[in-house]
Amino acid sequence: MKEHIKVIIPAYNEEDAIAKVIKEIPTIVNEIIVVSNNSTDNTEINASKAGATVLKESRKGYGYACLKGMEYIASLDPKKQPYIVVFLDGDYSDYPEQLTEIIRPIVNDNIDFVIGSRVKRFRETGSMTPQQVFGNWLATFLMNLIFGAKYSDLGPFRAIKYHKLLQLNMQDKTYGWTVEMQLKVLKQKLSYVEIPVKYKNRIGISKVSGTIKGTIFAGVKILGWIFKYSFK
Repeated sequence: MKEHIKVIIPAYNEEDAIAKVIKEIPTIVNEIIVVSNNSTDNTEINASKAGATVLKESRKGYGYACLKGMEYIASLDPKKQPYIVVFLDGDYSDYPEQLTEIIRPIVNDNIDFVIGSRVKRFRETGSMTPQQVFGNWLATFLMNLIFGAKYSDLGPFRAIKYHKLLQLNMQDKTYGWTVEMQLKVLKQKLSYVEIPVKYKNRIGISKVSGTIKGTIFAGVKILGWIFKYSFK
């Protein structure tokens, strides 16, 4: 059933944002899965009260949280497994109501993978740090140059057919999750498109781009995946 959709939201200490994110997700979604990535605040309580299925992943890392969500889906009765999986951040920087736009190419045009591209004209001032903007430009420039891709962003708001997601055999546990997915989509010759999305200042401080350590580690991971695949 093409309208069977599940959303995975990795969340680390997003108690002020998570309920807002959940409440603005369109009702066409069958289940919202919040993966608390070792949160120490009320993220889990607030997510549960807002109606989400809450999972716990004690190992810190964006990829760990996403993989935990996938493990949960795989454990379900096949009849309850989705046609589409959407990944969305829990910091309220995205506009959850745009989920209908993100999934439309999959439902209407049989596209395998869709990325929400945070284009400049739709970004709120200050919503992406200079290092984020540069990192996204460099990563997508290299993928376009080396692999002939047509990417403009590594945006976390994305949708993919569930059986194609399984086919990718995702491995990254931390910062390289998004770029690994995009590289494997290219390698496996899956169809993809980008949809321009709005982007606003997040609630709270970013755990990645908000710190020097996080920015460096993310950059190293992303470039590492690109160069690894360039020699395959």
